[in-house]
Amino acid sequence: MIETRAAALTEVNRPLELTGIRVDDPEPHEVRVAVANVGLCHSDLHYMTGRVPTEVPVVLGHEVAGVVETVGSAVTGLRPGDRVAGALTPSCGLCANCDAGRSTQCLRLDEIRKRPRPAFQFADGRPIARLGDIGAFSQHVLMRENALVKLPDDVPLHVGCLLSCCVVTGVGAVFRGARLRPGSTAAVIGCGGVGSAIIQGARLAGASAIVAIDLDDERLEAARGYGATHVINGGTGDPVAELHRQLGDGVDYAFEAVGSARTAATALALVRPAGTACLVGIAPGGTEISVPALDFFFQEKRLIGSYMGSGQAREDIAQFARLYRQGRLLLDEMVSQVIPFGEITKGFEAMTSGGVTRVVVDLQS
Repeated sequence: MIETRAAALTEVNRPLELTGIRVDDPEPHEVRVAVANVGLCHSDLHYMTGRVPTEVPVVLGHEVAGVVETVGSAVTGLRPGDRVAGALTPSCGLCANCDAGRSTQCLRLDEIRKRPRPAFQFADGRPIARLGDIGAFSQHVLMRENALVKLPDDVPLHVGCLLSCCVVTGVGAVFRGARLRPGSTAAVIGCGGVGSAIIQGARLAGASAIVAIDLDDERLEAARGYGATHVINGGTGDPVAELHRQLGDGVDYAFEAVGSARTAATALALVRPAGTACLVGIAPGGTEISVPALDFFFQEKRLIGSYMGSGQAREDIAQFARLYRQGRLLLDEMVSQVIPFGEITKGFEAMTSGGVTRVVVDLQS
């Protein structure tokens, strides 16, 4: 067991508390990672504000990259000094979903996450929960070997962390979730971190038109740099009518990266008959979506969800790292700020700014 520092959520709607904690030694299949960088994700903010329920005290954070420090006795593929990015979804590799290539929907996830002792404790021995059994707002984390991906030396950790959540979620939603066809048209509602990754995924998949929809003109301008061919400010009128004016009819695919019932309904309205609306944003607990039933019957529209890229997170992260190294996936441009650990609360405040795509925390500063 080691002592380290973490930012803990001790009460909903209160600032994170920087505090000393103890991190357990690795179990046989676990790896202890010295965290270098963590991206601030809107899902973390949902837990902080109570929009999505969580137990407290808890260490949030999941978009993580760092350096392997210690490995468990059964770990064979990683060693101390390796640079790694994490995946939120470890998998058993044996259940029906894992066998079908859908490891993000592993049927034994709760079982394989169990461990005999708390991973995190306060100095007085009280256990601290970890978001997704990661808790990346800590200078050290424990993760299973099969939830880590080794990064090439020329992928900086402050951009490598983006691969573990917003990039694998956004690009994966395009390739594995919706399975966008080359030459088709797409719309993206919400152009923050995940939305920007969806736009890039649509560009990489060969979409002939990509419509970015947001309420902020700065984000819409940034969306053009990621590959958007058209932009619509959803706060100045009806985005569905405006999309029809610009493209003539609906799009083949619409991606929702906000997490609300209203924008989910908008995504379905944006697609033409036989089109696919893909929900990627996390909605608050208890949210229900009301959509016209005849859209499905007469128009054969599809409404699907995509979680963490809908596929094999470890394989996808490795491939997306390769695309970054080739200059085809823009990550440096997505990092709006890199801030020291002590300013993590200010980082969440900055997330509401239109000029921000992703805020990254340097946990070693």
